[in-house]
Amino acid sequence: MQDRLLFGFLSIYGMLIALAIALGVFWCSRQEKPMGLPKEISIDFALWAVPAAIIGARLYYVAFQWPLYAPDPLRILYVWEGGLAIYGGVIGGAVGAFLCARRKRVPFAALADMVAPALILGQAIGRWGNFFNGEAYGYAVENPALQFFPVAVFTDGVWHMATFFYESVWDFAGFLLLFFLRKKTTARGNLFLLYLLWYGLGRAVIEGLRTDSLMWGSVRVSQALSAVLCVASAVVLLIRHRRHAGEKPYPLTGQV
Repeated sequence: MQDRLLFGFLSIYGMLIALAIALGVFWCSRQEKPMGLPKEISIDFALWAVPAAIIGARLYYVAFQWPLYAPDPLRILYVWEGGLAIYGGVIGGAVGAFLCARRKRVPFAALADMVAPALILGQAIGRWGNFFNGEAYGYAVENPALQFFPVAVFTDGVWHMATFFYESVWDFAGFLLLFFLRKKTTARGNLFLLYLLWYGLGRAVIEGLRTDSLMWGSVRVSQALSAVLCVASAVVLLIRHRRHAGEKPYPLTGQV
């Protein structure tokens, strides 16, 4: 589905993504000093991670919708037709962040912790692009008592589960969780692992309600990936908790 346009030429989805990026950079700029990271590392991060995230989001989507693009591969460049996958953006952004960390000689885990709250907040905002585009909804809601927003959304003449809204609320709750826990973690990388755990748990459940999932055979790709990330991050966090029990929380200002 093509992006809904404002004034005939402004992509509402694109505007929301731009807003999410701007808020993310602002958030990161406020966390540089408390986390002991170099000044303006947030700008360097954005210059590396944002383009990589967009490319990753597009390639992830195209990879699992290849039959649509095989006859005319040039359509891969037509991003205004829609087709960006969040997990592809996370993977691409992580690659960009890793390259940035190597170039600036800062710990990748600290960089990931800095951006984790901003990332899930951006996802909460970005999901509203699905509302304006009339996409990312769930199964039909046949009970008239439940045919109202935000439980359901009316699109294509039918009431559907407003799964985009469910995920937006879950992501915003995740932002609040990370916000309050950011000063209580005892090891670099824990905050990002908490992000993977929280987002993966919600996405694994909500993805099962959607009707437009990217599929690999009979498997919902994002649901399977969410379950793997959720379990893996939970295991690593448990091991780290036992290893660092009794230690003081990081960050320590000035320690890079």
